[in-house]
Formats: sequence, structure tokens, C-alpha cells
Amino acid sequence: MGVCLRWRIVNPRTRNLLEVNAAVLLWGGTALFAKLIPLPVPAIILGRSIMAVLALGVFLRLTGQRCRFHGRRDTAGVLLIGALLGIHWLTYFHAIRISTVAVGIIALHTYPILTILLEPLFFRERLHRVDCLCGVLVLVGIVILVPEFRLGSDITLGVLWGVLSAVFFALRNILTRAYVRRYSSSVLMFYQALVIAVLMVPYGMARPPVVDTRSVGLLALLGVLFTALPQTLFTSGHAHLKAKTVSIIATMLPVYGATTAFLLLGEVPTMRTLAGGAIVVGTVVVETFRSVGAQPGADRDS
Repeated sequence: MGVCLRWRIVNPRTRNLLEVNAAVLLWGGTALFAKLIPLPVPAIILGRSIMAVLALGVFLRLTGQRCRFHGRRDTAGVLLIGALLGIHWLTYFHAIRISTVAVGIIALHTYPILTILLEPLFFRERLHRVDCLCGVLVLVGIVILVPEFRLGSDITLGVLWGVLSAVFFALRNILTRAYVRRYSSSVLMFYQALVIAVLMVPYGMARPPVVDTRSVGLLALLGVLFTALPQTLFTSGHAHLKAKTVSIIATMLPVYGATTAFLLLGEVPTMRTLAGGAIVVGTVVVETFRSVGAQPGADRDS
């Protein structure tokens, strides 16, 4: 009780900064579970989604949030973005499993640029030359990441799977744009996790994994502490922060992920990974500053 009281009297902006950083740090740690849990990737995704559904369901129940959609079109849309998120999770964890955490996260972090390049196709918006230039720079960073253009290389395959995951994540985020103003992110995430769980059940029935106590505990951590909690913290963090601030903090995810992988798994990034990652992350940071700063009201507190 005393801890909760002290947390509430912290300056709101400081509290939101801590919440957003904690959310991004937790998301960075998500990648570790592809290495830590000794189960096939589909089984990990099934367990993660079930745990997330349970945790978010309890949260929505306690907060009394409405969980119904307005019509079949919205229902179908959320089902689609849930499927896209599920494919993103599968390909992302597979990329990390066959390569390294740093490579998987950096390859995935091409999604902001991919989003900028793909979004005009969906919303008939203008594509600027500087966006194309950023796309080229990110491509250069990805090329540097690849040690050799040979499909037999684990790093090359990890980069390809990571970029594929980024495509699905970008599509999911673009389509989510139509719903975030009508529904809370917690409600949307609850249903997306539910869709993923339902889609993965046939795999679990066809190939039931042998799960020990340790794996169950790690799946619970992944689903609750590293999926449901950061979703809630990230949403809460928008209350007294500028959109630009939140976006810049989010670009720290590759740094957090690679650092935790080094500390906990002993994965030391190669010079190619550091060089390619610096170009990718640096380009994303610059584009984030530029695009968010150009949005109307970007300088106002959200």
C-alpha cells in the first residue's frame, strides 16, 4: 500500500517516463524467451498468447472496460490484425532462434521505415523523398548485417526472417490505426492474443509439447510480465508525455534487447551487427524525430 501511494504522488511526467521506459525494456527482454524456453516456437507462441489473454482478461475485468465491438466489420478487422500479429510473433521468434537476439531485434526494427513506406498505399497519403532515402539507408544497414548472401548462413536466414516479421508487424500496425481511436489498446491486445491462441490450438493438439514446470513458469513470465504488462504501461505512459518523446524512447528497444542478451545469454554482437544496427537504429531515430515533429499537435502533451 505504501509503495502504491508513493508511486501515485510521483510527478506525473516522471512516472510516465518510467512507465514507457519499463515497457520498452520489457519488450526488449521478450526476445530472450526464444532462447530460454526449450520448446518449439509455435508452442511458445501458444503459451504466450494464452497467458496474455488470462492476464489482460483480469485487467479488463478489474477496470470495467467495454469489450464489445461495433459491428461485424470491426470484428473482422480485429481478427485480421490478430492473425498478422501471430505471424509476426512466429517469424520473429524463429529469426532469433536460428541467429541471435541482436540480429533478430535489429532486423525487426526495420518496421518503422516499412510502415512509413507502406502506409501511403492504404491511406492514400503522399510518400516523401526523405522517407525513400531513409528506406535506402535501412537497406544498407541490413546488407551490412548479412555476413554473406547465402541461405545456408544462420545470420542471413535470421535477418530475412526478421525483416519478414517486420513486414507483418508493419501491416498489423497500419491496420490497427483504424481502431485505436474507438477501442482501448488493452481491449485490442486482448482480442489479438485470443485470436493467436485460437489459431495455435490446432498445432498444440496435433503436436502436444512436453512442458515441464520451468517452461510453464517462463511462459507465464512471457505472457504476463513481458506481454500484458508492457502493453498496459506503454498505454498509460502517453498520459503526460509528448508523442515525440514516447516514439524516441521506443527506438531504444534494440539497445535494451541486445544489452539484456549480452548480460543474460552471453551473446556478444559482432562488429557487423553493431555497424548495421547503428545505421538501422540511427535512421529510425532520425525519421522518428522528423515525422513526429511534423505531425499537428506533436508538441502538445498527449
